[in-house]
Amino acid sequence: MFSFLKPNPEKKLKKQYAETLEKAMQAQRSGNIRLYSQLSTDADAIYKEIQLLGVRQ
Repeated sequence: MFSFLKPNPEKKLKKQYAETLEKAMQAQRSGNIRLYSQLSTDADAIYKEIQLLGVRQ
C-alpha cells in the first residue's frame, strides 16, 4: 500500500557508485594509481550489485 515509503536500495547504490567513480577519477588525476585501481575495483563491485538488484525486481 505504501510502497513509496520503502527505501530504494538501488538508488542508494547508484549514488555510492557515482561517488566512488568520482573519487577514482580524482585519484587518477593526482597520480595515485594504486588508490585509483582500488576505487575502480570497488566501483565495479557496486555496479554488479546494482545489476543483481535489477534482475531480482
